[in-house]
Amino acid sequence: MRQVSNFLGVFRYSRRALRLVWQTSRRLTLGLALCTVVAGVLPAVAAWVGQLIVDSVVEAMAYHQETGRSLSVAGVWPVLRYVAAEAGIIAAIALAQRGLSAQQSLLRALLGQKVNVMILEKAGTLSLAQFEDSEFYDKLTRARREASTRPLGLVNKTFSLTQNGISLFSFGVLLVQFSPWALLILVIGALPVFASEAKFSGDAFHLFRRRSPHTRMQMYLETVLAREDSIKEVKLFGLEPLLLERYRHIFQTLYGEDRNLTLRRESWGFLLGLLGTLAFYGAYAWVVVETIAGTLTLGEMTMYLMVFKQGQGALSASLTSVSGMYEDNLYLSNLYEYLEQPVSAPAGTRHEGEFPGDGIRFEKVSFRYPGAESSALSDISLHLAPGQSLALVGRNGSGKTTLIKLLTRLYEPTQGRILLDGSDLKEWDIETLHRRIGVIFQDFVRYQLKVGENLGAGDVEAFEDEGRWETAARQGLAEDFIDAMPQRYHTQLGRWFKGGQELSGGQWQKIALSRAYMRESADILVLDEPTAAMDADAEAAVFADFRRHRHDKMTILISHRFSTVRTADHILLIENGSIIEQGDHQRLMNQDGSYARLFRLQARGYR
Repeated sequence: MRQVSNFLGVFRYSRRALRLVWQTSRRLTLGLALCTVVAGVLPAVAAWVGQLIVDSVVEAMAYHQETGRSLSVAGVWPVLRYVAAEAGIIAAIALAQRGLSAQQSLLRALLGQKVNVMILEKAGTLSLAQFEDSEFYDKLTRARREASTRPLGLVNKTFSLTQNGISLFSFGVLLVQFSPWALLILVIGALPVFASEAKFSGDAFHLFRRRSPHTRMQMYLETVLAREDSIKEVKLFGLEPLLLERYRHIFQTLYGEDRNLTLRRESWGFLLGLLGTLAFYGAYAWVVVETIAGTLTLGEMTMYLMVFKQGQGALSASLTSVSGMYEDNLYLSNLYEYLEQPVSAPAGTRHEGEFPGDGIRFEKVSFRYPGAESSALSDISLHLAPGQSLALVGRNGSGKTTLIKLLTRLYEPTQGRILLDGSDLKEWDIETLHRRIGVIFQDFVRYQLKVGENLGAGDVEAFEDEGRWETAARQGLAEDFIDAMPQRYHTQLGRWFKGGQELSGGQWQKIALSRAYMRESADILVLDEPTAAMDADAEAAVFADFRRHRHDKMTILISHRFSTVRTADHILLIENGSIIEQGDHQRLMNQDGSYARLFRLQARGYR
């Protein structure tokens, strides 16, 4: 009973899939329903008209043999009338089938787009922590791989089941006149194959779900071996054979599992399908015997054989549809499991702080990444007022970028609180907060878009404002090389699209810096290693311009180059997530601690 309950419980997604298709296009859904009814009813009508044709022919032949009269139009007209009727019915069936095919094709495109948009819209509501969770990423991968085709597949099978159900009912009305036992034979012949298909559909789904990490690794290896931003290093280090062998190994493992399942599925399907074949030919022999005995007319024999054969096909197709619906429901669980992933709704509504002008305050802030054993930040306290600059220095992995993630509310503190203008960041409206922050991350995105759009990404409200592009490029020192491009701000960047221009690392960094300057309303400017790929002259120019334009902005700079942070009003040296030294450059040098030692060590390399 539990297995039956589990089997039926899977079908809870069918209603949601139907609603989704209805919302996608009501007109096409109604068209599918109409064509389904027509295609379901008319085969039985065609079989009945076929019986009338055969019996009319036999009757006409007997009449002419008895009377000895020659054929006449009046004599053959009743038969021709039935033939014309059957031709019209067959044409209507063909039209309904074409209608089904056309509408399914159109719905497939519309529904695939709708589901993909739903997946992407959901992605926009998720937190950074969810994207960095490998188990959740498996859910996202499963949803994207299968979910765009499964809803329509489920609906098509539902309509197919309806169509075959209508056909079966109409065939049953005809067959029961011969014998109710004929219906039982029809059902017994089809059930074993259905049970087999349902069982193997479940096995296929669980296999698909279990190996999501392997599939994702295979997709990642494809990306590494076929992307311009990784192929240089792959070729230089000779990684192609190694990664390709790993790719092949994963494929062979997955293929072996697929092969074993396919062979078992098809073998059992063939053996159990023989039962249906035996049932059909048993009924065939029964009808033939009854006809020879004179119980049935030749037309009735023709009709019952056709009805039984088509009925067997309709029942088999119905059970296959149920089995397919079961499989589609299993895969749709991936989609709805992803779409129903809980998200913490931003509760903040503030558009200004309780004490405007107070700036940023971290009060005993600690943070631990989900699943991590140790804290990334511990007991961080600081205050940054408008017009002041803060520099964060320390080894890689010390927690500098994590601090920025907390400030931008990509993560929430585990302990303590962060205030902006006297109000906790949790109280702020998230869009208002983000408009106040201009940021360039160390791993900034290189958009395969036009130059101007790469800049405009920094402020979506000015995404296509060419005047703002030029101002931001001037501040980010990208103006000179942009002006030298063939179409200036309308030049395609990257190599993914025809005519695209690739930039050097330093030029891309200037694009990213200009992107941060696009957000003119931002009074918090965060620069995470903004000049790591620039030469010394460009770096000096960037920071000279930066100091000249910062005015009343709060600026936070992360850098490994001590020459760039020495002018900051306040410097924090972070190690293992904790502040070990703080103060301005002169004070830290006078302390002669870790900061002073690192500064002298780096300065020695320039002598």
